[in-house]
Amino acid sequence: MQTSGALLPSTVELLYSHHHSWLKGWLHRRLGSAEQAADIAHDTFVRLLGSERVPASFDEPRAYLTTVAQNLVSNHWRREKLERAYLEALAQAPREVEWSPETRAMLLETLIELDRLLDGLPTIVRQAFLRSQLDGQTHAQVAEALGISIPTVKRYLAKALQRCYFADLSFLG
Repeated sequence: MQTSGALLPSTVELLYSHHHSWLKGWLHRRLGSAEQAADIAHDTFVRLLGSERVPASFDEPRAYLTTVAQNLVSNHWRREKLERAYLEALAQAPREVEWSPETRAMLLETLIELDRLLDGLPTIVRQAFLRSQLDGQTHAQVAEALGISIPTVKRYLAKALQRCYFADLSFLG
C-alpha cells in the first residue's frame, strides 16, 4: 500500500543501518564494480529520503531496496549506453567541429535528459520525434520512413513535445 509523503530520516537511517552492507554486496555482484555498487547503494537511500510515494510498512525491506536499486542500475546502464553512442558520434565528427569539454558535458547532459523525458513513450513516437528534431526530417520524410501517415506523425510529435514541455514545467513547482 502506498502513502503520500517522504520517509522520515529515522526510518531511512534504520533501513540503512540494517541493510546497506547487504545492498552494496548485492549490487557489487550485479555490477562487478565495488565503486559503482557503493554509488548506487548510496543513491538508493538518497532516493528514499526524497521519495513522495513510499510503502506504509516495510514487511520486505530488502525487496523494496532491490527494486529501487534495480531502477537506478537500469538508469546507470542506459546512461552508459547513451554516453558510448555520444562519444562514438563525437569521434566521427569532422575535425573542424571541436567542442570544449564544457560544451561536450552540456550536450551529454541534454541527451540524457531528453532520453529520460522520452522514456515511457512508445518506440515509434520516440523515433518520429528524434527523426524530426535531431535528424531534421520533414513530416513527410518521417511518415515515409516509419510507414505512417503525416497526421499520425504530427500527433506523435505533439505527444513527445507535450511530454517534454510539461516535464519542464514540473521542475518549476
